[in-house]
Amino acid sequence: MRSTSQPANRAGGRDTFIYDSNHRDTLLGGLWVAEGTTNANLYCMVDIICIFTDTFDIQDNNEQLVGRDEKHLQPGNYFIVTNGSITLTEETPLLRALSLHSGSRIASFRDAVRERDCRCVVTGLRVEQPEVWGWDFFQVAHIFPLAYEDHWNKSNYSRWITVPPANESDGSIHSVQNGMLLTPNMHALFDAYIISINPDDNYKIVGFAPASTYENVAGRHLDQTLLNNPLRPTDQLLRWHYRQAVLVNVKGLGEPYMENDFPPGSDIMTGIMDGPKAGERMEFELFSRFNAMGPSA
Repeated sequence: MRSTSQPANRAGGRDTFIYDSNHRDTLLGGLWVAEGTTNANLYCMVDIICIFTDTFDIQDNNEQLVGRDEKHLQPGNYFIVTNGSITLTEETPLLRALSLHSGSRIASFRDAVRERDCRCVVTGLRVEQPEVWGWDFFQVAHIFPLAYEDHWNKSNYSRWITVPPANESDGSIHSVQNGMLLTPNMHALFDAYIISINPDDNYKIVGFAPASTYENVAGRHLDQTLLNNPLRPTDQLLRWHYRQAVLVNVKGLGEPYMENDFPPGSDIMTGIMDGPKAGERMEFELFSRFNAMGPSA
């Protein structure tokens, strides 16, 4: 009988595993290899989840050197080889769940992203005659989540924004450059870090789970029309999200999946408190709602 609960981590579906060549039984991380994932991508991911004191290479199960190239990554075991030390990073990703916001600050942000994109930037599905058919099949997503606006302000991430909101009192986190128009399915995958966009690999859409095969988005690249737009998402924000996705999916056993499907009438609070990282999840839910309505710090 299939389980109906969310898995405790992201390791169960992996087909690729990463080890230290000097400690071949100690797992450092792993991933499920999606369409478009290359050997060079593996090196990039390893560089995110590990701290090195010297240069490193990667070998396959047959002790053959894996090149830093664009060949498709083959599932299997991989071993990091270095003359220095390897330490798994202590950097932890920001917990994130599916976020659908409302509020006065959200409305202007939503409208700016809709006007710029007019399509799902991941699938390419266009919005046809929204004045007739509406926007129901499209949602505006924050790249950096609104729940962590305090973290945004303290880290001065506004330095990544060159186009502030029309109403600057809304806060720089609501810049059109921190948003993308997505279909509901792509929004859910993006918020769960199942898909991300790597600006350092020609804006490739990277998949981390089989759900990324939906609409065959894994391995695609963002449309040049969006990239040519001066209002487009900044590389720094896309890079931030991609780094989070690697930490969530590749480091160690991976992070738990967050439950988002709470039926009408169910006790959402109890559901959250019975789930993983309950305290962090409650903070996320609270500040998601508060920051949608409240004044910017």
